[in-house]
Amino acid sequence: MKNELITFVSPKTQISEVFRTLRTNIQFMNVDGNLKSLLVTSTVPGEGKSWVSANLAITFAQAGKRVLLVDADMRKGRQHDIFELKNSKGLSNYLITTTKESCLDSIGEYIQNTMVDNLYVMTSGLVPPNPSELLTSQKMVDLIHYLEKIFDIVIFDGTPSTIVTDAIILSKFVNTTLIVAGYKITKMDDLNQVKKNIINVGGNIAGVVLNKMPTAKKSSKNGYYYESSVVTSRKNSSNFMKKLTTKATPTKKIEEDEIKEVKKKLNSVEAESSKDNKKKDEKSQEDIDINSVLKQLSQYLTENDKKD
Repeated sequence: MKNELITFVSPKTQISEVFRTLRTNIQFMNVDGNLKSLLVTSTVPGEGKSWVSANLAITFAQAGKRVLLVDADMRKGRQHDIFELKNSKGLSNYLITTTKESCLDSIGEYIQNTMVDNLYVMTSGLVPPNPSELLTSQKMVDLIHYLEKIFDIVIFDGTPSTIVTDAIILSKFVNTTLIVAGYKITKMDDLNQVKKNIINVGGNIAGVVLNKMPTAKKSSKNGYYYESSVVTSRKNSSNFMKKLTTKATPTKKIEEDEIKEVKKKLNSVEAESSKDNKKKDEKSQEDIDINSVLKQLSQYLTENDKKD
């Protein structure tokens, strides 16, 4: 559904400018150049993590970065629908069908071009019976490190973290994690639990994106920041994809003990989550407390309206 790619089809809108601001904030976090992989997750379905992942990836590509968007939600992935791509070969197919010796050599077969220059997508692939086990495999760890060497930034669209542990597992192996929260959807208890789980397995958290915020009906027709054009050229795409299929040098493997340690921590996380879920049933649902955020956003919108 290309109409979801707001930063591509409507680069002059206020929403597109918000995504560019988010990109800038992430780049400021990356002053030392060590941020190569980013996981986007949420607490529950419907908060917009796949939409945020896709548009954030586009803004990085529009800035001249070579970007790979990996749909790591092997249960209900959406990136192939958003970008209108085939999903017959994706992440799950790569992890299941490739051999240990040839997996990195054939990586180019599982990555697809998009209509956006510099942006590539690895779809989720066919639904496997054991997504969590695939994400903790040595092959997945090697894949992440290899992709970090090829691309300027790799963005992983993960699963909702209170539903399954897939994204929690992945947060250990990427540089940092971005949590998407929905306005009047996300509950503070869930958000705190996700944060706790990511920290428990050794992951890092970049911040929280507040999505689905109500905005003033008045449109900003005289916006200050405008993209000059939308780049759709595929001039360098074919050559780059050919390089992906050439023989690769395997990256240094993470010790098996580290992966086992992550699995142990996940077991404790799941045990704590089940206890917390029982407590939640006894409480009334509580909307996330975002008063401070709302005040800042209100001031920002008010200032923009005055300028207009």
